Amino acid sequence: MACESLGDVAEIIMGQSPPGETCNTEGIGLPLLNGPTEYGPHHPLPVQFTTSARKRARPGDILFCVRGSTTGRMNWADREYAIGRGVAAIRHKRHPELQPFVRAVIDYELPGLLAQATGSTFPNVVADQLASVPWPALPLGEQHAIAHILGTLDDKIELNRRMNETLETMARALFKSWFVDFLPVRAKMEGRWRKGESLPGLPAHLYDLFPDRLADSELDGIPEGWGVKPFADTVEIIGGGTPKTSVAEYWNGDIPWFSVVDAPSQTDVWVVDTEKKITQEAVENSSTRVLPIGTTIISARGTVGRVALVGVPTAMNQSCYALCGKTGGRGLFTYCGTRDLVARLQQHAHGSVFDTITRQTLASVSVVVPPPALVHAFESLVGPCFERIRARLLESRTLGALRDTLLPKLISGELRVKDAEKFVASWPL
Repeated sequence: MACESLGDVAEIIMGQSPPGETCNTEGIGLPLLNGPTEYGPHHPLPVQFTTSARKRARPGDILFCVRGSTTGRMNWADREYAIGRGVAAIRHKRHPELQPFVRAVIDYELPGLLAQATGSTFPNVVADQLASVPWPALPLGEQHAIAHILGTLDDKIELNRRMNETLETMARALFKSWFVDFLPVRAKMEGRWRKGESLPGLPAHLYDLFPDRLADSELDGIPEGWGVKPFADTVEIIGGGTPKTSVAEYWNGDIPWFSVVDAPSQTDVWVVDTEKKITQEAVENSSTRVLPIGTTIISARGTVGRVALVGVPTAMNQSCYALCGKTGGRGLFTYCGTRDLVARLQQHAHGSVFDTITRQTLASVSVVVPPPALVHAFESLVGPCFERIRARLLESRTLGALRDTLLPKLISGELRVKDAEKFVASWPL
């Protein structure tokens, strides 16, 4: 039985919005958080700033969303922030190293907290409700141990994310160098690259794959010998479908079923899990089909232009297209090319209610087509990067499942720390 509450052990700072005239997007003052629209995978990604912060979060604080449909979402403060009325900052009064434990307690009690939330349309959590969250009657030493276990899992997941971000940035930079800016061709034109030499990111043995001049085209200067085609002619376009929701046997299976809500962040790249899953029977009796690993998916309705790679065999709904490159390979060139094309596709999107990318949209945008040998050379260079990204995502999914399994058992006292340590050691990480 809890003998204390969250308000007894933690400071709870409810946000207060600064005057509108003190806000800006030029980076002047403190970054301002109004709610989870600025939340990232781990830390916020602020877009607004203010010179008149009314309430502040400190580095290490838990940032808790207190208003709207996303009430209960959390982030970590990696620096000082001004917080608006949609956010509360929570910090342990005496032991900052217990912050992972504080967050775990909030996670554990969140369903009850949301049930108490007021509001006719959207939930709204007030300070007293947060303060009344029960605090588990566990010895301080055990709280520290739990904080260490859960914090280590979270830190590993965040480290994986950062490493993936670096790898994905490297791969996209190489794509841009070769197929957008044509830097190897320009280097040969200007005499800055000779046979047997290397350029940054370009081994010498690839010298002969690049021409030494640009030629005129409808897309301005492109490498001599390369082509220009409608994007739709360079890929096989596959539509999705939704199994009948009234047939229970079609749902809650083991085949991931992708919709736009499952689109990963730009740094995650691969889809390795989805909110909903379907059965093999659903695939056999609907217009959806299972896509192989390496297929590119683009959201085509509503939130258009979200791009992902299929990381495990996955089906998808009709608001997306699957794209398979016609040059063969592993699909990485198609993914990078689609990512590079998003802004142009969004400009051509249309619709009376929702923005929509149609097959005609994909046919209306022209792209540069390099020789197949160069596509394969690119994929051989970036392939290991993408495989490491996928492996880390799968590992992070395992770590997240482990955390979700341990958290309620540790906070409730059902599982003691020594048993939890053995449990962690038994997981296939």
